[in-house]
Amino acid sequence: MSKINCNKEMRGFHSDEVTLPNAEQTQMRKRRDAGRTRLRNGLKGNDHALPSELSSQGSYAMRTMVQDSESDYDIDDGVYFEKEDLKDGDAYLSPHAARVRVSEALKDDRLEFNAQVKVNCVRQRYPEGYHIDIPVYRIIRATDDSGADTVSYEHSSGDHWIESDARSVTKWYNDAVGTELSTGEKDGSQLRRVTKLTKKFARSRVAWKAKTASGICLSKLVVDHFKTVEGREGDALRDVWTSIHSKLEYSLQIIHPVIPGTNLADEGSDELRYFREKLGEALDNLSVLDEDDCSREDACKAWNKVFNTTYFTDNISADDDKSIPAAILIKNSQDESVRRAVDKRGGGTYAGRY
Repeated sequence: MSKINCNKEMRGFHSDEVTLPNAEQTQMRKRRDAGRTRLRNGLKGNDHALPSELSSQGSYAMRTMVQDSESDYDIDDGVYFEKEDLKDGDAYLSPHAARVRVSEALKDDRLEFNAQVKVNCVRQRYPEGYHIDIPVYRIIRATDDSGADTVSYEHSSGDHWIESDARSVTKWYNDAVGTELSTGEKDGSQLRRVTKLTKKFARSRVAWKAKTASGICLSKLVVDHFKTVEGREGDALRDVWTSIHSKLEYSLQIIHPVIPGTNLADEGSDELRYFREKLGEALDNLSVLDEDDCSREDACKAWNKVFNTTYFTDNISADDDKSIPAAILIKNSQDESVRRAVDKRGGGTYAGRY
């Protein structure tokens, strides 16, 4: 743990430069709702069945979207049809034809861009820079061997219907946040903040965006390696980055959180290799925090460099870390007897943080 506690600066950076402002959230929500209305009206006008469900997914639903200087935001809003409603006459629609049906329903002369049929979704772009991705699903209802009703979901992906439902990933992440909250994190979710800060770093340079790891890969890495460090946001972030970097040095493979036998990233992932390289550089820049003579200004300059910003030195707080608990300063001691003694004397602080 570093001598200088940059908790105030990091929390301020998260609030001011990372979390989406309410005005932008409201605007995107209005766009999403308008798109849903346009979809329903378009399907009606084309004499097609309406979807049974519409459900936000991904970073929007997980509340891990981060600010972007180019407003390059991606909202995922899944549309779910009954299998029997995705037909052309008596024939079931192909995955591609299902996406085309949705794209046709979204057409509106008042829009600057027509919806595009992509491999895994229908994409509606907006002049502000962001877009809404609409993955198309069909609902499969059946009866199992015991006579009980079952429901499963198939995603229109390329030329195939693949059993999948992105809402399960949202539930996985929100369950992880809920677990953290139940173990004592009192001021919101540090796990969610660290996730957003990691995503912000990964896209902190325009040139990195197309080369670095996806948001779901980053979220999975953070969940897998996160440990709460209350009151020390910078240390929580640095600790999880150190653990993630070690994992990526060993293997670039990332296993899907909810679909057995599936990877989010394979061993040869260029995006994970690129992220690992940049993360290693960031950790090297942050090594100054371990030096005995590191000042608050030195620490803030290091965080500036990591996030490609001047926020930390522009908003430097008073140096109120005159006394750092002994348990923190000697946490790396190899003398277990000393560590146990400090743990007892420190009233549980040491044990509660590691």
